[in-house]
Amino acid sequence: MNVFTIVGSLREKSYNMHLAKAMQQRYSEKFSLDIAELKDIPHYNQDDEHNPPEAVKTFKQHIKEADAVFIITPEYNWSIPGVLKNALDWASRVDKVFIDKKVMILGASISNAGTLRAQLQLRQVLSALRANVLPPGANEVTITTAQTKIDEDTGEVTDQNTLEFLDQRIESFIEFIEGK
Repeated sequence: MNVFTIVGSLREKSYNMHLAKAMQQRYSEKFSLDIAELKDIPHYNQDDEHNPPEAVKTFKQHIKEADAVFIITPEYNWSIPGVLKNALDWASRVDKVFIDKKVMILGASISNAGTLRAQLQLRQVLSALRANVLPPGANEVTITTAQTKIDEDTGEVTDQNTLEFLDQRIESFIEFIEGK
């Protein structure tokens, strides 16, 4: 199974990127996980949507070929980051690669609220893209106080309860992908 992962943070020691890489390692026997490089995607411009830059073509091709997509987002000002919204705008145009794509929403934040508000807004965007996302509570992962659960230097998820919760959510999502 091939899962393409979009991380909505460009920060070098991003907890969200750490989460993606930890999942890449932890679940390597369950699926192949490739991570998008959003820093190379230019600002969306409708003038270029029929002949997009190579980075956009590659990004959209990865989504199209994936069995599922993980979107791992921080929360900036109660919303999704601009870099993530920009990438989703590119993916929504012309060949519309998110239609019926199975998507799991995740996020890590240093706050006590986690990424709940960003995830709610991301659900609205994914609905417009006609992605196939399980109802709230069925597949999302919101890691609160990430600085106490993910080592910022090593990227290791150190909290056992978080790992067990993540394992449960991943199993549910795999069942969703497989139609069980």
